[in-house]
Amino acid sequence: MNTVEPIRDTKKIAEIKNYLLHQNHARGRRNCFLFVLGINTGARVSDMLSFKVKNVLDSVLEYSESKTKKTKRFPINEQLRIEIEQYTEGMRAEDFLFPSKKGGRISRIQAYNILSAAGRAVGLEKIGTHTMRKTFGYHHYKRFKDVALLQEIFNHSSQSVTLRYIGIAQDDIDATLKDFYL
Repeated sequence: MNTVEPIRDTKKIAEIKNYLLHQNHARGRRNCFLFVLGINTGARVSDMLSFKVKNVLDSVLEYSESKTKKTKRFPINEQLRIEIEQYTEGMRAEDFLFPSKKGGRISRIQAYNILSAAGRAVGLEKIGTHTMRKTFGYHHYKRFKDVALLQEIFNHSSQSVTLRYIGIAQDDIDATLKDFYL
């Protein structure tokens, strides 16, 4: 299994959104919203794919994580609320949030293919479904510098696991070795 990285450059995030949005209209909107929801909530893709429209209609996204079985509670901010309203317009509460054209919902493999193709299209190689969660974590950490809070959000066992997961530990190592010479 290849290790994926967070998207550190906000310009690349915008490029991926643009790429996804300008695919086939219906699928482009769906694919872009999958990415937007993932990078703004840090939810695991397996959880997001099980969401129905009714799960995102309140001011708080609350669900049971499939991996940990813990209840996750995430307030939906105004910007994300606008994205949700635009995306779900015309959808029924019982519809899957990320429907497949064959009925039901898209699979984790489809989500991976969507995201990895978008990454390649904008020049990023180490992209997969965990990239969304890692991107959320990376930018949350860079903005708030609170690894303990991020550890709690991710339900990680230690701060070192969280830092390694979002690529901060490797960034710090790279930065110290860049100018190190004896």
